[in-house]
Amino acid sequence: MSSPDSSLLALVERIRAKAPEYVDLMAAESEADFDKAFDAILERSLHHLETNGKNLASLDENGLTAVLAGALSVPGLSVSQEANSNGHVDITISANYCSPMRKKLGEAKVYGGPEYHLKGLNQLLARYSTGHECRGLVIAYVKQQNIKGLIEKVRDKMDADLPEHQQGKTMDHPCKWHFLSRHLHSSGEVLEVGHAGCNLHIDGHGA
Repeated sequence: MSSPDSSLLALVERIRAKAPEYVDLMAAESEADFDKAFDAILERSLHHLETNGKNLASLDENGLTAVLAGALSVPGLSVSQEANSNGHVDITISANYCSPMRKKLGEAKVYGGPEYHLKGLNQLLARYSTGHECRGLVIAYVKQQNIKGLIEKVRDKMDADLPEHQQGKTMDHPCKWHFLSRHLHSSGEVLEVGHAGCNLHIDGHGA
């Protein structure tokens, strides 16, 4: 007869084989661990949108975010659109059965220049975030060409203006077209925000 410990280990390994993201999310011992596990899911989900760009070309911000929410919905995460947090947040992501609470709020914009991206950042930090959440998220659906240059323009603008009480310059992120920023929130907490670009440019569409 196998021991309880070996049976539990076997169960964990079976779960990891079928849903590795679930194990990484549930095993996170810190917000940094949780963010790292979530980043892998986010990158895969954004890539799903990018590889289906032609099929999604007619969708607006709400439609694209609906597709993204579906892609992010893996075992262990609850993902919802327009949930209330002092207003209707584009996307709310919560880890199930976690203590302390692991919750992310995100704003999503079809790229319309740095100022429009910063509008999403303002909504996230000044309206929706309470200071209790994990790293926030601003998604840029980029339908124009040269996503690399456009995301760099956003970083340059933020580093010059330090919006929303930005604490120092933006920081690199290992994922392509992603970067991080840190902001002093009205709660007194310094909140980190992840900025992620999604390349939805299709030749013959957009600028």
